[in-house]
Amino acid sequence: MSSVALLSSFAADEAVAAFGIAGRAWEESKKLWTIVGPAMVTRLAMNAMIVVTQAFVGHLGDLQLASMTIATTVIVGFNFGLLLGMASAMETLCGQAYGAKRLPMLGVYLQRSWLILSLCALLLLPMYAFAAPFLVLIGQPTDLATGAGRLSLLFIPVHFSFALLLPQQRFLQCQGKNLVNAAISVAALLLHLLLTWLFVTVLQLGLDGAAIALNVSWWLTTLGQFCYIVGGGCPLSWEGFTKEAFFGLPDFLKLSASSGVMLCLENWYYKILVLLAGYMKNAKIAVDALSICMNLNSWEIMIPMAFFAGTGVRVATELGAGNGKGARFAAAVSVATSTVIGLFFWLLIMIFHDKYAYIFTSSEEIAKAVDRISILLAFTVLLNSVQPILSGVAVGSGWQALVAYVNIGSYYIIGVPLGILLGWITNLGIWGLWAGMIGGTAVQTFILVLKTVRCDWDKEASNANVRIQKWAKPAGSEVR
Repeated sequence: MSSVALLSSFAADEAVAAFGIAGRAWEESKKLWTIVGPAMVTRLAMNAMIVVTQAFVGHLGDLQLASMTIATTVIVGFNFGLLLGMASAMETLCGQAYGAKRLPMLGVYLQRSWLILSLCALLLLPMYAFAAPFLVLIGQPTDLATGAGRLSLLFIPVHFSFALLLPQQRFLQCQGKNLVNAAISVAALLLHLLLTWLFVTVLQLGLDGAAIALNVSWWLTTLGQFCYIVGGGCPLSWEGFTKEAFFGLPDFLKLSASSGVMLCLENWYYKILVLLAGYMKNAKIAVDALSICMNLNSWEIMIPMAFFAGTGVRVATELGAGNGKGARFAAAVSVATSTVIGLFFWLLIMIFHDKYAYIFTSSEEIAKAVDRISILLAFTVLLNSVQPILSGVAVGSGWQALVAYVNIGSYYIIGVPLGILLGWITNLGIWGLWAGMIGGTAVQTFILVLKTVRCDWDKEASNANVRIQKWAKPAGSEVR
């Protein structure tokens, strides 16, 4: 089995003496990119499935496209975000157990996560069942709400695939099996393209065909990972189904819930920005301009979100190995690398601020509106090159509950009210609304920077050891 080389505190000091900071940073970067690169491919492939679906549906008509967009963004997207957040508890626990060479614990954690997320998925079913009246309640047109509500029912199988798929991705990721995730995701994307073409274009099954194709593709991804795990791909960490998965569920649920709240508060934040823009004067222009910026941001943020995953695993692994200084150095290298990439995209947006809108529209009015807010997109991208990585540090260290409170204060007590104040009270419109919400992100980032810089990393390593011992399965396999 391939393994991630772990440096003890003594070995870390020897590495600095022998190679200097630059050499050590290079070694850490190689470890980081073995996670970040495949994670980026995986996220892009999974996101591209939705884009492929919307592209085919767009040729069926405007109402069909709008219904699919609302169903996938509002209903499926909300539930995916919550389950994704809950699954990130696996990064904390599996990463620390892997660093401590307690491999059998990973399989137990995976089964516990399956149980917790499946139960949560079951509790969330009413959102799918009552999607149509909910959408009408928040102001969507009846025909659009009806179409999106029907699609939401068809997406229930996809919803339950999340409960298995998301923990499996993190289970493999924490062991360095990142190429497995990427290969399965890319294969599923190619198959999804074929299935969507077959069901929508050839068989002319319309929206139903598009929904069926997405269900099949997501479940094949899930089953591909499952078969790899239980079929012998992880012999040291998967020892079969065990009743131990039913023990310690309250503590596991607490950490999963904290993770879910933490990431959902971040995920919903800029969706609220789009929603509020719909209530402004010239709402159509404002929403169209904002949608173009958010579309670009959603693709670019795949990079820092991959760093989020990589940072969480690297910090957790080093803490599990008892190497607090290694965890601190891993966090520093990840933040520095992502910031450099963020500066590159910031520069691109500043240079092409008046041109990139024409990729999505031929309207001069919308292009000018995009140009006016492009500087906000640039600084959002720059902040997003740091903020998710700090959230990854929090996940790797098990700070989810603390960060959830920080997010509530920064985003919803400071950011949203400030955006409303600047957008409506001072008549700055969409510019003021977005600027205010960037302020909330800046506050959250500043607090996480302070927390990370002032952290006692040796104490965090000790806390990780306590967590491992608390939920430990008798040590069996060693990392080889």
